[in-house]
Amino acid sequence: MYKSSFQQVAILGGGPSALFIFKRFVACTLPELSITIFEKDDRLGYGMPYGQNGAADEHVTNVSGNEIPELMSDLADWIKKVPKDTLDKYHIDPDNFNDYKVLPRLLFGQYLNEQFNLLLKQARENGIETTVYYKSKVADVIDEPIKKNVKVLLEDKRKFDFDRVIICTGHLWPVRNEGNVRGWFDSPYPPAKISIKADHAVAIRGSSLTAIDAIRTLGRHNGTFEKIDGKLCFRADTPNFKIDMYSRNGLLPAVRFHLEDSHLGKETVLPVDEVKTIRDQNEGFLPLDYVFEKNFKAGILKQDPEFYQQIKDMDMETFVDWIMEQREQADPFELLKQEYAEAEQSIRKRESVYWKEMLAILSFAMNYPAKYFSAEDWLRLQKKLMPLISVVIAFVPQSSAETLLAMHQAGKLDLHAVGEDGSFEPGEDGGVVIDGIHYQTFVDCIGQPHLKYEELPYPSLLKNRTLSPARLRFRNPVRGRELTTVGQQKAVSDDQGHYYLTVPGVSINDSFQAVDEFNALNERIYIMAVPFIGGFNPDYSGLDFCEAASKAIIDSL
Repeated sequence: MYKSSFQQVAILGGGPSALFIFKRFVACTLPELSITIFEKDDRLGYGMPYGQNGAADEHVTNVSGNEIPELMSDLADWIKKVPKDTLDKYHIDPDNFNDYKVLPRLLFGQYLNEQFNLLLKQARENGIETTVYYKSKVADVIDEPIKKNVKVLLEDKRKFDFDRVIICTGHLWPVRNEGNVRGWFDSPYPPAKISIKADHAVAIRGSSLTAIDAIRTLGRHNGTFEKIDGKLCFRADTPNFKIDMYSRNGLLPAVRFHLEDSHLGKETVLPVDEVKTIRDQNEGFLPLDYVFEKNFKAGILKQDPEFYQQIKDMDMETFVDWIMEQREQADPFELLKQEYAEAEQSIRKRESVYWKEMLAILSFAMNYPAKYFSAEDWLRLQKKLMPLISVVIAFVPQSSAETLLAMHQAGKLDLHAVGEDGSFEPGEDGGVVIDGIHYQTFVDCIGQPHLKYEELPYPSLLKNRTLSPARLRFRNPVRGRELTTVGQQKAVSDDQGHYYLTVPGVSINDSFQAVDEFNALNERIYIMAVPFIGGFNPDYSGLDFCEAASKAIIDSL
């Protein structure tokens, strides 16, 4: 039996992140452990993506059953127990379902909810006292170092004291113009708000999975999809309905394919000792180029030697430019059609598209050491690598690709590149103006933004300086000085002449513990909320993140 210095633990949020950290607690036999979960909705497990706040009947997951970290019951086995009328609603035959298929998101939410309920039952059997407060939104978190506890305040003024608090709140979509500008939506969530009839052109910012969510909803409510000779076709209800997507580079995301490593190389994360050795050799920094070689090119050499011969002499910038140039030269919908066929063959033969899989592994593996990048490397990452990653490893489900192709073929969906300087301004009569074109309806679909330190919704953590903004030091002080000279406020300096780049979110250590401005860790507060750790974890998301972060937290505790 483990020993612990804490008994009262609060988990803020009851979605997938909370599910995985709670699973870790249940697996550990901690004496006299008491856990309290605060959930703003009326059910656990769903979070935003898998409940009514983030999905409707038309939305599907972009992960299959074999890619889901282990829970209480296997997804394929669970499907066999789902009521027939529910399966019929989603056209699912339980006898033909397997772990390589994706699910409707709302149905997957039911699965996660049942897993949470099974864990609650096991917790009781293990003697772990668990209390769940539904419909309970947290208004503030107050760290009390002298008392060595943390106070949680709810919007209804109730107060609770805990030894440890784990912030597991998920997606947060800032409201900027929505509600003040008619026809402007700051996100497509909840999808009910854009379930509208539109006998006019609708503008969408972005072309990622978030944009596809909006397209599926708008398409469903403004037309009919049907299979003709095995091909999905779309017929609009009104003559003027159309969707115009606007993205920086005018690219569509790639289609999901068969993954050789269904959990994307969790074992490829650089070992702690190796990170320390490399940092000792590089003034405390971990070079991005080292991670690119170890977590991308080395895997390509092993899995696809022929492709490696084409890239072996390329650095990161050269490789990204090479791939992006190929994509930009092709018509995006023709490329989508080609990648759809490639993905179909990959899934049928159960053979990976290795360079894409290795890029996904790189995306996962670089999060842990990203806090040790120099500011220069972080800027390179954001400018070069992240745009490619966001396109190639979105893993668009086949059915979503079919939807896009059907609507484009019908003349009801187009994609436009706006470049780095594209502007999206509210119109005088509502809607949006893009490059001089006015649309009366606009949906911002750039995806979950990495939020600023100042946007954390718990004012006392900021007021009391319990947390600190995430910052990365410039290896070359001249570069940092240049940024401050031209008025970019992201760069700051200290009294020792070091320059730092302020990146999104708050500062955390490898165990997801909060770190204050004096670089002192806070052993009472852990942060698993993806929107607020984006500076130090540039591409963490999804269930794999939930599992990896929960392990780091439990190991620390």
